[in-house]
Amino acid sequence: MNAQGGLNQRQKAAVIVRLLLDDDEAVHLSRLDSESQTLLAEEMAGMELIDRQTRDAVIAEFCDRLESVGMTFPGDLDGTLAMLGGKLSDDSTDRLRRLSAMSGRGDPWQRVSALSKEVILTLATTESIELVALMLSKLPVSRASAVFSDLPRDRARAVAQAMSMTAGVTPEALHRVGLILLHAADALPRPAIDTPAADRMGAILNFATADLRDEVLDSLDREDTGFAEGVRRAIFIFEHIPARIETRDVPRIIREVEQPVLIRALSAPDAGDAAAAAFILANLSQRMADGLREEIDALGKLRPRDIDEAKTEVIAAIRRLEEAGELTLILPPED
Repeated sequence: MNAQGGLNQRQKAAVIVRLLLDDDEAVHLSRLDSESQTLLAEEMAGMELIDRQTRDAVIAEFCDRLESVGMTFPGDLDGTLAMLGGKLSDDSTDRLRRLSAMSGRGDPWQRVSALSKEVILTLATTESIELVALMLSKLPVSRASAVFSDLPRDRARAVAQAMSMTAGVTPEALHRVGLILLHAADALPRPAIDTPAADRMGAILNFATADLRDEVLDSLDREDTGFAEGVRRAIFIFEHIPARIETRDVPRIIREVEQPVLIRALSAPDAGDAAAAAFILANLSQRMADGLREEIDALGKLRPRDIDEAKTEVIAAIRRLEEAGELTLILPPED
């Protein structure tokens, strides 16, 4: 082939791709759909020698077209959502992905993989064994393992046996299964409040006085033991600091609290609070810890209310750091 005019558009594209293949970072053919990849490979398979003049002419035409482009868009909804990133609300992104998947234009499995563990576990316990086996095959291994471990033992065994039937599934069938699971997930009731009730109650009791907190928990123990246990796990108070704070995070927490407030919190007389204070002091520099101990010794008698308010401020600082992703609380052990 020695004339650019003898090449069709697909052949010209093949020339450009062949030139780019020498740079692994410059071309990602996986971004093309399957049909386009097939057509490109077929064109390249039918081509042999391209002379230098034709090659240069194809490159010049390609560069001219690039220079004339003012703006490009992804051309599909999945690419558009990836480009927009976090600019859209979660509700809008979820709605658009659902519409794309239901219309057949998007990949339903991308949205299935984004479902919460609770929703996936519900699907895994209610849908047919074969669908569940395909779903776990498509999920990332870590997520699939977590869901599989929470299944009832007899269902887990049945799903494991059904895995052998997933090897021959066609792409079309897999797409339909993804749509079925999306329909099932959309049909599940959605709570108006996302945060679990036990977590909300625990967060409220974090800032309640100790006597009110104990009274509420005693009442919940009598009325609903399971809910009471969930609330206890969600509560994080000053005396929990040694069990739920990493030692490396103590200096970071101290920097978030004004020193007069910290001193009042460290002076709490209760055994649990005193153990938390000792934990904090033990994980500071010797000089700083000694200085804080001197100021604690110099304190006069404090009102219990002042101490409780100081402990609450320390907990609030820890929660702010947690929400900002600057520390992670150690999960309380299961009973």
